[in-house]
Amino acid sequence: MKRFKTISTTFIVVIAVIFSCNVYYLISLYNSIRTDVERDVMTALADADIDDLMYRAGRAQALASNVQMQEDIEEYNAPRKAEASTYKDENGQLISVRTEADGTVIEERAMLSENSSYSNQMVDAMSRQFHAIMDKYIPYDMEVMDSVLYNQLSNRFIYPDFLCVEVVNSNDSVICGNPKFNGESGLDSFSFNINPDEGIYYKAYMTPLTRHILSQMFGIIITVFLLMVAFSLAFWYLFRTVSRLRTIEEMKDDFVSNMTHELKTPIAIAYSANDALLNYDITNDPDKKTKYLTIANKQLKRLGELVENILAMSMERRKTMKLRPEDIQLREFAEEIAAAQRMRGDKDITINVNIPENTTIEADRAHLANVLNNLIDNAIKYSRDSVEITVTGDSHDLSVRDNGIGIPSKSIPYLFNKFYRVPHGNRQDVRGYGIGLYYVKSILDKMGWDIEAKSTEGEGSVFTIKFSKDEQ
Repeated sequence: MKRFKTISTTFIVVIAVIFSCNVYYLISLYNSIRTDVERDVMTALADADIDDLMYRAGRAQALASNVQMQEDIEEYNAPRKAEASTYKDENGQLISVRTEADGTVIEERAMLSENSSYSNQMVDAMSRQFHAIMDKYIPYDMEVMDSVLYNQLSNRFIYPDFLCVEVVNSNDSVICGNPKFNGESGLDSFSFNINPDEGIYYKAYMTPLTRHILSQMFGIIITVFLLMVAFSLAFWYLFRTVSRLRTIEEMKDDFVSNMTHELKTPIAIAYSANDALLNYDITNDPDKKTKYLTIANKQLKRLGELVENILAMSMERRKTMKLRPEDIQLREFAEEIAAAQRMRGDKDITINVNIPENTTIEADRAHLANVLNNLIDNAIKYSRDSVEITVTGDSHDLSVRDNGIGIPSKSIPYLFNKFYRVPHGNRQDVRGYGIGLYYVKSILDKMGWDIEAKSTEGEGSVFTIKFSKDEQ
């Protein structure tokens, strides 16, 4: 038993560890995918910024063409020309040069980073140059930025339900707001620096990425979940099966022990009675002779009942038992069994039979007798120094009621299980082998009947045989 508990505990710990490892793996996978998705969003934001710059450059060119068509060109203060260029010098520096509309030349130098590709650094530098020139003259269009960013995200299979972009400074103060955004909470936000010199950012708000990430993990989550459920169910089934087998094994051991006692007792008594008949001169004492012969007869009859029950169980298990139904006068049948039980003499026994005359049922006489004997025998065994039993019945049911010690309510559901015995605390005088009520239930099932038990501890029990399951 101790080894079984140790193995069971080990398996439970292993399942817990496996489950914990799977949870840890899923969390790590979630974080990894989130990092990749956030990188995709930032890349989409950078590409959307380039698209927006191209759109704004087109607007600037159209504006410049429109200005040159005006007659009074001297009175217009818009920029006539601005230039920007970016290149790498022989020292590996990234040189950005821009010429403002007023002719001012600004040069910036930065060492190329080894952690990012050369092309990306060139694009970033050019983007900053364009923003430094264009933001002064061409206003932001948040509707356009929302549109190009959504297109870039769609190219990466990211489809947020809500998306808007604002322009903010390094203090998160809004420079150019978006009418779509009303300060909603619970949104994911991403910031992209478009003008480091002045600390200006694009700030994108979108539906949380959790649903998108979980949709990517859906197959893995379902697979892991199903595997864990299948593994847990398999372990539970094996554990339950092994536990039941162990319980049955313990019941069988108890059965063998009790059956040994049950068989030895009548054998010993019958042997003592016969020994007295053989070794003592009792020919002149017919009362003693009759007494000893009666004792031996009763014990041999008891042995016969035990063997009959065991054989009946074996036959029922192999489904080879055949019933021989016949018409039975229920009152006479019950009176005959009650009369035999009253003669036991081991305690004060009162058995009342309340069955109408001429009540007839169809059943196997031998097995029904065993059933009724079992019920009355249990009523006698599990009672005090005296017991009153009432057998009532009609064409629909047959009941055996007693005023014995009763049965705990928690034991009622298990009464008809094979080898099950109701625990009775410190009562050691009542011995059994746990197959009597199982035999009763099996026989009644084979007859197409049913039985139910009701009991109150300290007051008694009643077992009712339903002659048809439809009567319930």
